[in-house]
Amino acid sequence: MKKLSVIIITFNEERNIRRCIESVKNIADEIIVVDSMSTDSTENICNTLGVRFISQKWLGFSEQKNFANSQASNEWIFSIDADEVVSEELAASIAGFKKSGCTDRDVFSMNRLTSYCGHWIRHCGWYPDRKIRIWNRNVGRWKGEIHETIEFSTETKENLLRGDLLHYSFSTPEDFERQMTKFAIMRGKHYFMKGRRNAGLNIVFSPIYAFIQHYIFQLGFLDGADGLHICHITAKTTRLKYKTLKELTDKDK
Repeated sequence: MKKLSVIIITFNEERNIRRCIESVKNIADEIIVVDSMSTDSTENICNTLGVRFISQKWLGFSEQKNFANSQASNEWIFSIDADEVVSEELAASIAGFKKSGCTDRDVFSMNRLTSYCGHWIRHCGWYPDRKIRIWNRNVGRWKGEIHETIEFSTETKENLLRGDLLHYSFSTPEDFERQMTKFAIMRGKHYFMKGRRNAGLNIVFSPIYAFIQHYIFQLGFLDGADGLHICHITAKTTRLKYKTLKELTDKDK
């Protein structure tokens, strides 16, 4: 039987953390929460649930997660965000993995289903949002400054687990637009730091392409008014990404 360390990083997650922890307590051999100095009741909630709680100043997405992984007692890691929940079917799949004869080169992915204002979104390019979340920490580390990914030191075999990882991400349209705006600005700055200087016609045409791609080709219209709003904000923040790059380039001249 493999032992599994569930790793969660948090900052002011009092709204989500209990639901997340309770969804994994029956499949976890230990639960570690690494918190970047929350000012709400996140720590108190975690302490009542008996998890290992560690305070750590923010290191960036990848390094915070790598630090958290380094605190684990077990080789096998399950990385889950505080606003995510393991469905019953997925929990059963993970329990099956723990009994399996897989090797260190096996990694395990799952489909993530996101809630938008109380509705599950199955189009707009949002589902299935496959994520690798279980692996042997000796062969994989997080990399990347914005949308972090796992970099493996050896050839791996990906195994898709049954069941969904439920993502309770956006309770209001404002939550979604706020997060998309933040990441658009970060991405524009990232482009600039990497030496990209020409926003060009991307400011005009990339938002149009983004809307058509998500609303038409990825069937966002089937998600009704929610799909329309998601695709509109996606297009709007795509423009903001290149607008940010252009503004930084103009200042640098």
